[in-house]
Amino acid sequence: MLLQYFVTTFDSTLMASAHPVITSYFHSSNSASWLSTAFMLTSTAFQPLFARVSDMVGRRPLYIFALTMFIATTAWCALAQSMGSFIAARAFCGLGAGGVMTMASIITNDLVRIEVRGTYQSYINIFFGLGSSCGAAFGGYLCDTIGWRWTFGIQIPPIVLILIAAFITTPHDLGPNLAKHSNQSFGQVLKGFDITGSLLLTTSAAALILGLNLGGNIFPWQHPIIIISLIVSVLAGLLLIRVESRAPRPVMPLAMLSQSPRANLVFSNFFAMIGINTVIFNAPLYFQAVKLDSASMSGFRLALPSASLTVCAVGVGFFMTRTGRMYGPIVAGSLSMIIGASCLAAMWDGIPMWLATAFVIPPSLGQGLMFPVCSVAVLAVSSQADQAVMTSTLSLWRNLGTVMGVAVSSLIVQNSLVVYLNKYITGADKAETINRIRKAVRAIQDLDPLHQHEAMTAYSAALRITFLSAIIFFAITTALALPIKLPLLGRSQPADEENSA
Repeated sequence: MLLQYFVTTFDSTLMASAHPVITSYFHSSNSASWLSTAFMLTSTAFQPLFARVSDMVGRRPLYIFALTMFIATTAWCALAQSMGSFIAARAFCGLGAGGVMTMASIITNDLVRIEVRGTYQSYINIFFGLGSSCGAAFGGYLCDTIGWRWTFGIQIPPIVLILIAAFITTPHDLGPNLAKHSNQSFGQVLKGFDITGSLLLTTSAAALILGLNLGGNIFPWQHPIIIISLIVSVLAGLLLIRVESRAPRPVMPLAMLSQSPRANLVFSNFFAMIGINTVIFNAPLYFQAVKLDSASMSGFRLALPSASLTVCAVGVGFFMTRTGRMYGPIVAGSLSMIIGASCLAAMWDGIPMWLATAFVIPPSLGQGLMFPVCSVAVLAVSSQADQAVMTSTLSLWRNLGTVMGVAVSSLIVQNSLVVYLNKYITGADKAETINRIRKAVRAIQDLDPLHQHEAMTAYSAALRITFLSAIIFFAITTALALPIKLPLLGRSQPADEENSA
């Protein structure tokens, strides 16, 4: 499972530095956000369903299925012949990767006591952080050297080895296995699944992302497709709330999301992920479009922030096991995120590259401090029966935050870019120049010096507004984190609350 964490996080983060290369290859740079949102959308929508199905049939079959799906769809990514095919491949790849991550987390919870979960979280964070670092740092480099197709192709052999290991070593008796141990038939157990909730969740999220990505970017905001998408998203969301309030085994447990501290933990992670992905998805774009870095160099610049995240995540896991305290790292992490976003929004023309790179570090530090603690905290404040669903619910909202972060930031960048390109680009062939810039980031390097400077100025202004939006999301994160009250790990008395003692 640790090796699988490395590969799946490598795959999910390599888009940060690889997406300009892939979208330029297909001449579709203005569709860049779909490469990540398609992946995250499917992994988000189906993670809770994996948790519920594994309660019925056991953990092992679902884990094996998810790994098999991950192998097949990664191969599809490598062989895609069009932008549409590649986006579809990333969508199905997200289904496999999301299932793999969810099942690994649930299996770990089945096997490890809460008192030492922090230590095991540190082990997970090492491989998670290494995968994230390598994906973000080397995604662009691999695209520049062996080509973007082989960037996916080289992932297949290690995933096959992980599948073989999982088939041999995963225990058969993990999970409640309701279909086997209950007095109900398979059909009766199946009726307990929240299929309607899953479909409504998928519909609401997909329609929202569709509207946000196309609005002002591909179609004008008043276009019927945009209006219909946003209306469908709202209606499906309202129906989802109604259905989930009555479902016996809801895919999104509203009762758990309406009371502190679980609600604060989940929603603070949601807003934090919006802000973090606003930073991580757009920092390489800044380096490539404003500083004219190559895809390789823009990826390498994410190595230090990723390494910082890993070090913090590993350290905080051992800190939790040793002290039992969780509140301090959560608050410190949220404040670090605000500091980093503020620095990025304040970047000026001619800023040294090393300083611009350093500004990406504080949000990563904040994520390393906050997220591992929240993963353990939701387990510490939940009963044993609720831990699997709380694990998938936290993952669900984190991934929703990731989807929203990429989609909303892309919305801000693309719409701001249109405004600033029209403001700054000059010349008789203005419309053609703007079209070239929007279709391929690399086209900036081929422009004459005057138009190149104008394009860089437009991108800089658009990205400044984008980083300003991250400050808002991190401020909401901090407001949710401050009032949280958490028990000390290993203590069962309600009075043993670290931030009230």
